[in-house]
Amino acid sequence: SFGCLAAAGASPLGSQARGPWLDSTMPAAERAKMLVKSMTLEEKLAMLHGPSYETLMSCKNTSAPNYDVSACAYVGRIAGNTRLGIPPINMNDGPQGFRDPHNPGTSTAWPSGLTMAASWDVNAMYEWGRGMGQEFYEKGANVQLGPGLNIARVPLNGRNFEYLSGEDPFLGYALAKPAVSGIQSQKVIANAKHFVLNSQETDRLFVSSEADERVRFEMYYPPFEGAVEANVGSFMCAYNKVNRVWSCENPTVLGKELKRTLGFNGFVVSDWGATHSTSLMSGLDVEMPGSYFFAPELIREGLNAGVIAKGMVDDAVLRILTPMFDVGVMDVPVSVWSFL
Repeated sequence: SFGCLAAAGASPLGSQARGPWLDSTMPAAERAKMLVKSMTLEEKLAMLHGPSYETLMSCKNTSAPNYDVSACAYVGRIAGNTRLGIPPINMNDGPQGFRDPHNPGTSTAWPSGLTMAASWDVNAMYEWGRGMGQEFYEKGANVQLGPGLNIARVPLNGRNFEYLSGEDPFLGYALAKPAVSGIQSQKVIANAKHFVLNSQETDRLFVSSEADERVRFEMYYPPFEGAVEANVGSFMCAYNKVNRVWSCENPTVLGKELKRTLGFNGFVVSDWGATHSTSLMSGLDVEMPGSYFFAPELIREGLNAGVIAKGMVDDAVLRILTPMFDVGVMDVPVSVWSFL
């Protein structure tokens, strides 16, 4: 139950961890680099995936002897690190409110992204994000899986109501900024999704969205570009293919266009079950919800074979830790992010 969350008290991780990266007066980027240098390879690999398959299966039965409330309460979780003072990363839906099947009726029914977009009001959008961020923080989630930024290309798309862009790339660009800033003002990392061209629900797990570079940059990227300019901490890659290559292993849209051209410095997490390979080299940083393709042993094999560059592991971990420092996830009592 989320009711057992503690919002204050001594930090069980912080009380054991010692390191200069815990100095909150230092710049976030420097703190993250120092922490990465202090991590073992095993500790780094543990940050690139969600719980084990066995844990995920136990989450389906709350009375199971191996049921772990700390791992099952949120839709996605990366375990914390006691030695280094890294809290767990608790990811939860969604773009317009806190998803809580454990306690029905306890979440605020926030206006949808499309409803907020119809206001054309950047101040209202900021307050919308801030209010949701506060609720996520108080319920122990430090990554909000939103806002949704896809362009409404197909009128019959069942998720158009989630997306604050509507049909207008510029409107999405302008409103993504205050939404992200509002969420992250509450020490919760926002997640820009679904990147990219995820504009229909029909056959979304297999469809290939075809768009050339100019169309991508002029029509579909502007809302995500606004999120990057607001220093969003994370992106979610989509289920669909882009030009016949899965979004979550597409080096053009992830590695080249998102990370290099748009200058995104945070981490990319897969949509749940959207990982199709150990695609660290293509720009994916975290597999969710489990560890099928990003299992430590598979990444070690890739490192040993020279298929994965060692620097890519460090880069992925740095991308995860930097927004944790920048937004403030690392600087609150760890009990905020833990079940006691």
